Amino acid sequence: MDSLLTIEDSHVDLLHEISAQLATAESFHKVLTRVVDFASALVKCDSCLIYVLEGDHLILRASRNPRPEMVDSLKLRVGQGITGWVAEHQEPVAISERAALDPRFQFFHELPEDSYEAFLSVPLMCRGRGVGVINLQHRQHHVYRPREIRLISTIGFLVGAEIEMARLEDVNSNLAQQLQTRKVVERAKGILQRDFGLSEEQAYLALQRQSRQKRKPMKEIAEAIVLSDDVKGNVPSARLS
Repeated sequence: MDSLLTIEDSHVDLLHEISAQLATAESFHKVLTRVVDFASALVKCDSCLIYVLEGDHLILRASRNPRPEMVDSLKLRVGQGITGWVAEHQEPVAISERAALDPRFQFFHELPEDSYEAFLSVPLMCRGRGVGVINLQHRQHHVYRPREIRLISTIGFLVGAEIEMARLEDVNSNLAQQLQTRKVVERAKGILQRDFGLSEEQAYLALQRQSRQKRKPMKEIAEAIVLSDDVKGNVPSARLS
């Protein structure tokens, strides 16, 4: 009975520790970096990588060994390599030795981990939907015990929820930016229509033409027009002497 309570307590402590790691991180990348550090300490390994699903591709977003040139640039398609297979089938893969001989394995010459012997790949899930993959690797032969796979899978569920939250925040931020752009463009069109007698379509085309010629986003052109109009509106009229 005491041993059972000890195991349950250790699981509670694990969940609490992971949650604390996520809650205290300042940014999405720091969340993933802390998860990499935590997973690497939990299951002693030589490499830990996190790929995030974005569209049809998995993009390397965190690595235990900092490689600035690889993080945020290395990508693979869903279904490509063991990592892509795990993302596609949403099932973990554990290979204790000679991982490179697995028919699903794909070499990335940029990654020294290609030469490692053992490979554990676990999907990051949120509400039944795959959002990424976490990989652990060992240079030498290593048998991944069921408990280790369950622990990393638990981390996968928690990180998956965090990734989904970040994705939704990004979507909401993009929508807010699009709304702000639409508002300022509409106001700039109104100013051009008023000052130059243009139709709505002509005003829009004028903004579009200026955007192309100056090689600036239409929002910047519209903001400049609105600012100029605001300045003119705040200049007091000259008094007749």
